[in-house]
Amino acid sequence: MLKAIIFDADGVIIDSERIWDLAQEEFLRRRGIPYEREKVKLVCTANSPVGAIRALQEMYGFPGDPEAMSEERLAIVREHYLNGGIALVPGFSEFYEKVRKDYLTAVATAMDPGLLSMVVERLSLRNLFGVHIYSIAEIGYLPKPEPQIFLYTAERLGVKPEDCLVIEDSPNGIQAARRAGMRCVALATTFDRERLKGADRVVDGFEEIDLAF
Repeated sequence: MLKAIIFDADGVIIDSERIWDLAQEEFLRRRGIPYEREKVKLVCTANSPVGAIRALQEMYGFPGDPEAMSEERLAIVREHYLNGGIALVPGFSEFYEKVRKDYLTAVATAMDPGLLSMVVERLSLRNLFGVHIYSIAEIGYLPKPEPQIFLYTAERLGVKPEDCLVIEDSPNGIQAARRAGMRCVALATTFDRERLKGADRVVDGFEEIDLAF
């Protein structure tokens, strides 16, 4: 029985994928590397900030301290957020209003805690989710596709994993949800539908989500 809906943040609640594209393109350009969106998205999305840098270093072979470069990458993202503004994904607000009375809700994200705090404040997400906004920082930075962030969120909500639905936008997020024993709907906001076929259902927008599983 479905009791809880767990939302990823970037690309699901926060309309931020364009900003991440700009930031990652700039980060790589500083190192003389062209931005290959699909390759970069696959290793960075749902990863920890430092884990994403290590994945890029493995892919492209550039030197440097991963933690320092993680801060550099996040600083670029923050600058774009401040200059370009932060918005909700189209259709999220309407969907949330339909489900909030009948289901428990939470956010489970791999976002950097500092960046997440800024977004939570600017978009007033506490008014929607209360205390139930969780980052992988709370579980030792274990990134998706590891399932721990979703299992931790279900525990905090007081529900069984099998009673949760995850809404995701990345292959790693889908894999994490499935490994947690949860159902998953994937939004094709970041990756094409073929990359998301591991989900129970793939939709183009919130208006297509049917909760009758």
